[in-house]
Amino acid sequence: MANGIDYGNLMHRAMRGLIREVMADVADRGLPGAHHFFITLATRYPGVEMADWLRERYPDEITIVIQNWYDNLAVDQDGFAITLNFGNSPEPLYIPFDAISTFVDPSVEFGLRFETQGDEDDDEEDEDDGAPMEADAEDEGPHEAEVVSLDKFRK
Repeated sequence: MANGIDYGNLMHRAMRGLIREVMADVADRGLPGAHHFFITLATRYPGVEMADWLRERYPDEITIVIQNWYDNLAVDQDGFAITLNFGNSPEPLYIPFDAISTFVDPSVEFGLRFETQGDEDDDEEDEDDGAPMEADAEDEGPHEAEVVSLDKFRK
């Protein structure tokens, strides 16, 4: 598409930039009010840093919650570092923004879902069965962004 506008990749970069800005603000000021995040990411995506035992337990994807307790949140151009508590064990993580497949703030019913083109065929299955959305960490193809249904994160 050399002569066209690549809206999909432009939207992808804009939505990743939104997550970057939100996380940088939280790093500077903390989480305001009832805001909290569910972030699903591909654990095998290049640049994801996590403890070996955690990656063994979640070999493909993990959903982290940033809410009551987190520490050492630092944001850079490519991702963010954070320490979270897993079973009373504080664990440092580094998450590249491109590893994120969903970003949800249920307190304001806001959510984003990032897909690779290969995931489009799976959309109907995900909506019907309530199974977690999967990210293909090895797919380097174009990504798209869309608003995600919050029903998948309701208890």
